[in-house]
Amino acid sequence: MNTENKGPSCVPVGGQAVMEGVMMRSAHSFAVACRIPTGEILLSERKWQSVWERWRFLRWPFFRGIVVLGEALVNGFSALTWSANMQIRHAPVGPDGKKEEELSGGGAALAITISLAFAIGLFVALPHFATMLLGLDASSLSFHLVDGVIKLVVLLGYMAVIGLMADIRRVFAYHGAEHKSIFAHEAGLPLTVENARTFSRFHPRCGTSFLFLVLMISILLFSLTLQFELLPVRWADNLLKVFIKVPLMLPVAGLAYELIRFSGRHHRNWLLRPMIWPGLWLQRLTTREPDDAMLEVALASLRRTLWREAHLDEPSTTEGVLYTRLEEIPYLPDAPLVPEPSEA
Repeated sequence: MNTENKGPSCVPVGGQAVMEGVMMRSAHSFAVACRIPTGEILLSERKWQSVWERWRFLRWPFFRGIVVLGEALVNGFSALTWSANMQIRHAPVGPDGKKEEELSGGGAALAITISLAFAIGLFVALPHFATMLLGLDASSLSFHLVDGVIKLVVLLGYMAVIGLMADIRRVFAYHGAEHKSIFAHEAGLPLTVENARTFSRFHPRCGTSFLFLVLMISILLFSLTLQFELLPVRWADNLLKVFIKVPLMLPVAGLAYELIRFSGRHHRNWLLRPMIWPGLWLQRLTTREPDDAMLEVALASLRRTLWREAHLDEPSTTEGVLYTRLEEIPYLPDAPLVPEPSEA
């Protein structure tokens, strides 16, 4: 292996698939790259830091999982909005001379609110009331076990159904490209398409695995904390317990984050494989094998993220910069940002 071409593999990086692209985030960088209709790679990147840099106690175990989840939601929707708007902005004008309107800040906030309400309704309220209609007592262990099974069925069904949509299949392929790129980075290999192509699309630290752990932990926590009757009227008691479950998802997320963080560091330990395997299996639904063009985009985002970690004083490029080739984007600590790309 040519160590002179290795990337800074000590830098932890996470990511997310977006519309025709990938978002990558490290401790000090937030980068989004997407393939626009012209065929070029459009890359937006800015300096970033977590709120726990200001309030250190948020880095404590269990607190940090809640912080990571909250920041992932905000950053994820921000990246999705930007990538979707860039597809609209750079799309050719239609026969009528009109273009679809880009999503505004207010529209993005509304979309986040609706999405969160939909998720709570689909994965919290629906399974709970479906279990209640089966005649089970909400204070019993069997209720929460059945509730968990229904949640799993709903989750699997939802992933399978949206995976039938052409646009979502492409997002899932970019999800696979994100995983392969991060694997190449973690292996210390040069960040090229050839190297990334050889890795698996299933990663132990994936958000899909996180969702599975959230599901399993919630069954245990709810069965322990909600095994008492809170109100004498059955419907009111169940409705109150649904509302209580929502804030209880915060400690669930905190514990799930600690487990996935630990398993990600020790994923080769055979004792941890029973905990890791279900999440990896679920990724068969949320990832697809990417093509080389998708890997280029994921690697572009990753390269810019790593470059930022070594150049914290350089200006951000939030408006987006166009690149024609992956090789134009440096990532080694001593690499200058040349050749100069064109502004979008």
